[in-house]
Amino acid sequence: EVQLVESGGDSVPAGGSLRLSCEASGYTYNLMAWFRQAPGKEREAVAAIYKSSGTDLYADSVKGRFSISLNNAKTTVYLQMDTLKPEDTAMYYCAATVTALPWDGKWYEERRYRFWGQGTEVTVSS
Repeated sequence: EVQLVESGGDSVPAGGSLRLSCEASGYTYNLMAWFRQAPGKEREAVAAIYKSSGTDLYADSVKGRFSISLNNAKTTVYLQMDTLKPEDTAMYYCAATVTALPWDGKWYEERRYRFWGQGTEVTVSS
């Protein structure tokens, strides 16, 4: 059974930090990502990481504040979120896939991801 299980969501004040985790099992992925969806808004890409190379990619809105990484076994993806802002408030989703060939690099498109977690909620108060 394919599973992506997120954890780490919480309520924090602006300027605070959180680390989200997503444990993957049941499938071999080569690209893992975090998306988020704020109330009343569309889901948007936050960050992604290629498992083999460790190359990480970020949305402009989180560059310099968020960091995505993998554990040594490459079965868990983390999202370290620092200097949180109220606009970071959202449900955060982990996503994973095997990139189709040829790959155009569009890691930020939802439709590229085959598997999704249930989400973990992040609330940042001002």
